[in-house]
Amino acid sequence: MKRKWIIGTRGSKLALKQTDMVMEQLKSFHPDLEFITKIIKTTGDIMLDKPLQSIGDKGFFVKEIEDDLLSGGIDLAVHSMKDLPGDLAPGLVVGAALKREDPRDAFVSFNLSRFDRVAKGSKIGTNSLRRKSQILNLNPGVVIIPIRGNIDTRISKIETLGLDGAILALAGMKRMGFESLVKDILSLDMMVPSSGQGAICVETRDEKVLIDLLRPIDDPETRKVVTIERKVQNMMGGGCSVPLGINAAVTDGVLTLRIAYGDEDGVRLARVKESGSQVEADEIVRRAVEKATAGFKDS
Repeated sequence: MKRKWIIGTRGSKLALKQTDMVMEQLKSFHPDLEFITKIIKTTGDIMLDKPLQSIGDKGFFVKEIEDDLLSGGIDLAVHSMKDLPGDLAPGLVVGAALKREDPRDAFVSFNLSRFDRVAKGSKIGTNSLRRKSQILNLNPGVVIIPIRGNIDTRISKIETLGLDGAILALAGMKRMGFESLVKDILSLDMMVPSSGQGAICVETRDEKVLIDLLRPIDDPETRKVVTIERKVQNMMGGGCSVPLGINAAVTDGVLTLRIAYGDEDGVRLARVKESGSQVEADEIVRRAVEKATAGFKDS
């Protein structure tokens, strides 16, 4: 009889798709084991009528799953890395970070061909303060309409709410097969993504058997850059109540770190880009955070 491991996940279509991706990889390395999915409803899934920033910090999409993980009801938990709070609950670790998908944001529209066609008065849907701040900084005349829900729900709201477009994570659009609806991909210099965006992680208890189980699907390069992003997030107090974008990338040994940090209305927005050898990551992080926060220290 095969040993069974239980994987906890949210019940959205994207969450289930990402869990399937994790399961397929685990099965390829552990054909002698059985993996079972358990759907867990989180606070973020239940309170769909409230803006995310009014619920609390980032943990509202993972707390109930983490509780089940700690109690032994599940053995592994699949999350979008960007949903993880900066500090994990004691006894839990990120056992694996899968190879990262494109972290950029996507512009979805049924009447505009490019994001630079968005004019004053255009209605753009997003519930993210990070996206709102950067959009309004680029184009103060845009009207931001809060939209929440699964990817397909938000796409449908573009029509039902009469929006000119919406901003969604490109990774989710690709994983759900909606890439053909993407009209424009926003450059990292235009729209800095959320910390961890595009990466899937598997959280587990800090137990050797579980960590060994996940080691084959862990991508060292992805882990390296999202660890840097999460470090910046912790240093700056980032969560869904803070308009903060963070992206780290390593190419040929060169680390490039981008931070966008500002007010919700986009009037003040620091856009920082620091590069250097990846061996100097701590110094690059220090310089970038110092520059990003310089204009906000006494406000």
